[in-house]
Amino acid sequence: MRGLFIGRFQPLHNGHISIMEAAMKDVDELVVVIGSAESSHTLKDPFTAGERMEMLLGTCMELGWGERVTVVPVRDVNRYSIWADHVLSYIPGIDVVYSNNALTAMLFREKGFEVRSTPLVDRNVLSGVRIRRMMVEGEDWEVLVPPVVVRIITELDGVRRMKELSERGDRS
Repeated sequence: MRGLFIGRFQPLHNGHISIMEAAMKDVDELVVVIGSAESSHTLKDPFTAGERMEMLLGTCMELGWGERVTVVPVRDVNRYSIWADHVLSYIPGIDVVYSNNALTAMLFREKGFEVRSTPLVDRNVLSGVRIRRMMVEGEDWEVLVPPVVVRIITELDGVRRMKELSERGDRS
C-alpha cells in the first residue's frame, strides 16, 4: 500500500516526522510531496524546493526509510478545483492520503481517496511559522528539527537568510 503526505516543509520539523512515522506504520511506501515548490526566499517560504528535498531525503536516510519514501516537488496551481488532480499527475498511484489539513482532506476525499488524520504532536511548539520566527529572533530552534535539517540550514546560512528577509520587510 502507498500513502501520500503533503507539506511545505519550511523547514522540515519533528512534527512532520511524527506524522511520517505514523503513516509508515500503515504503508509500504510513502510519497512525500513538497508543496509550493516554486516558492523560496520569502519569510513564509525561505527554502528552495531543492533545499527542502535535501532535508527530507537526508532525514529519511538517517531514519532508515530511504527505500520506502519517494519525495516529489510540486508547484502550486492556486486553483482548488484542480489542485488534487495536479498533485496526482506528478506522483505514482496512491491508496491513502495522510493529512490534518481540512482543505487537503476535503479535496482528496472528493477524488475518492481515504484520508487519515494523525495525532499532532506539540502543535503549539512544532510549527513552521514558530520555528522560522525563532530563527529570526535568535532563539533555540535547532531542538525542533532533525539533525540533518540543522546541518543543511547551517551550511546554507539559512538563519542569515531569514534575518535578511525579515530586515527587508518581506511580508510574502
